[in-house]
Amino acid sequence: ASREIICQASGQQRKSGPVVAKEIAEKQKEYATGRTINNYRHREGLKPFHVIPKPLKSETHISDRLWLCDWLKDWTVEDFLHLAPSDEFYIWTVRRPNYQNDRIWAKSIEDITEDERYREMVKNQSCVGVFIMFTCKRLLWIIKDKGESRTGQYFRDIVLIENVIPFLKNEENVIDPDEVIFVHDKAPCMRANKTQHLLQDNDVKFWGDDIWPGNSPDLNVAEHIGSVIKDEVEKKMSSESGHNRYLEGTLKMHVANVLASMEEDTELFETLLCSYPSRFRAVKNANGRHTDY
Repeated sequence: ASREIICQASGQQRKSGPVVAKEIAEKQKEYATGRTINNYRHREGLKPFHVIPKPLKSETHISDRLWLCDWLKDWTVEDFLHLAPSDEFYIWTVRRPNYQNDRIWAKSIEDITEDERYREMVKNQSCVGVFIMFTCKRLLWIIKDKGESRTGQYFRDIVLIENVIPFLKNEENVIDPDEVIFVHDKAPCMRANKTQHLLQDNDVKFWGDDIWPGNSPDLNVAEHIGSVIKDEVEKKMSSESGHNRYLEGTLKMHVANVLASMEEDTELFETLLCSYPSRFRAVKNANGRHTDY
């Protein structure tokens, strides 16, 4: 009966080892640890996969998202071409697993619901930190060197002063240096007063903490660029054989090659920037909640 409970928990979210062990204790009055449950799963050929969940929206997020839609209602497609969206993320040798209760135990991906995305989990993976920003003309990218801490000071000194600000002031990279608007999410390094003052002192237009809504990856088109980069890097890493498959040096090489190949993909950049009106319509149609972007 206990084994049947474990099998029924396969292919479902929020069925971690401790959760299933508690269920067995309540129904069968038998004691088992989460480790015992997972050991049994391994013996049965089950493997842990992870979910990329839909972000939850609080009432504040919803009202902020709807306010932004209304604030930009008179913008034209040409106006959005002056935006410079950005994002920061890590790329792993195999996509990083989520928290334990987002794992799903199954023998293969085919055994799990088709409309959810999964990646088989690997422990102790290597990763590379990346910052990207793009305009309708060009992609700017920075790979964080090993050992560098992603602090607010690093963001201001390396990302902004050495890269972002000179990039946005260069007419070869933007339509009009006086009209370009730097867009970043509500990461702590961007919300910091020192960061806001640095951008203001350098005459960089940006959407500050009072404009950009929290928990809104569907409104940041740079998130799409990040997904494309991760997909391409994942393909290249999968083609590596043996120990190279998990080396940080191999990962960094592929990340740099993919980023370099995308630097002047103006068709993709313009398509993403021109998708903003439809993204805002989708948010309004969803009453500020999650969209399919």
